[in-house]
Amino acid sequence: MKEVVADVVPVEGVEGGRPAWAEVDLGAVAANVRTLCGLAAPAALCAVVKADGYGHGAAAVARAALGAGASWLAVAMAGEAVPLRGGGIHAPVLVLAEPSPGEHDAVVALNLRPTVYTEEGIDGLARAVARAGAPPLPVHLKIDTGMHRVGAAPGDALALALAVARHPELELEGLWTHCAVADVPCHPFTAVQAARFAAVVEELAAAGVRPPVVHAANSAAALDRPELRLDLVRCGITVYGLDPSPALAGRVPLRPALRLVARVSSIRTVPAGDGVSYGLVHRCASDRVIATVPLGYADGVSRRLSEVGAEVLLAGRRHPMVGTVTMDQFLVDCGPPGHPAGAVRPGDEVVLIGEQGDERVGAGEWAERLGTIAYEVVCAISARVPRRYLRPFGA
Repeated sequence: MKEVVADVVPVEGVEGGRPAWAEVDLGAVAANVRTLCGLAAPAALCAVVKADGYGHGAAAVARAALGAGASWLAVAMAGEAVPLRGGGIHAPVLVLAEPSPGEHDAVVALNLRPTVYTEEGIDGLARAVARAGAPPLPVHLKIDTGMHRVGAAPGDALALALAVARHPELELEGLWTHCAVADVPCHPFTAVQAARFAAVVEELAAAGVRPPVVHAANSAAALDRPELRLDLVRCGITVYGLDPSPALAGRVPLRPALRLVARVSSIRTVPAGDGVSYGLVHRCASDRVIATVPLGYADGVSRRLSEVGAEVLLAGRRHPMVGTVTMDQFLVDCGPPGHPAGAVRPGDEVVLIGEQGDERVGAGEWAERLGTIAYEVVCAISARVPRRYLRPFGA
């Protein structure tokens, strides 16, 4: 029984419509955030809600996270903040990459905290603030300490910090970096990055530049590297109850927040020797009861899952997916006719990700079978799958 779950919020398209949905337990989100806040203290917690809250729903997750103790939010691009501000969320929102010129006015209008790492980006944001006649905009300078994706070279940090200072329209609120291998415990390169970042902090301080919010830890570093928690930790995957990597599993108690569920749409008995689905690549070795489930690769159910031995939960038992996953549907082998496992009816609940009875299939299990990570699994659940929210009491 869930500890803090109250009402189920219906979503258009689920009841009376397509019998498939993603169920998001906001009580689990809140519990995870409370755990992470306790771990990170006295550092503040930033809940990363980019990619529509890793597929869970950004605004709903943001409200639950803020209510449980997070004080910041983060998105990948300015447009992702629109549903947050439109939903009445006024907390600080960090934009994790330097906005493009076309986003500058939106950043100012939405009162976001943009990341900067080029003089052009700094100048453009200052002009946008001036055009809007807005108060000084807090910005965060990102340093590339070795991941080599985005950010300023350490040797350019002081010049860029001083460039921010020359613009009265801006204020340097934050200084940050991102860890490349923190999900691998004891990897020596994390210490290299930490040392490079500390040197930048010291160089800026010697020049009288002391941003009030210095941050480096993502979910993995927050779990494994206490020295990197600093003023703020940016937690993404752990907010949703998933481990950053198998090596960090169990560091703190987390509750997965998402179940991916559908109802059996049809049942048929397929005779021995017959193939099923496109290509007829799977042939039944004996007479089998085959259930059709109305989710497919357009919904985020990878076409390869049946090839790699994935299973779903039906009547509290594991059953294999068989045949090629199609765009809108996949097939499940429910066993031989007359066997209790084959006593399946249209409308029965099928759990792709989550718990049913004493069994569980996790996003991490999908990831392991597919040779990817749990992040990709949950982010891939498409917008055409309705979200249903279980609210924590008091929400």
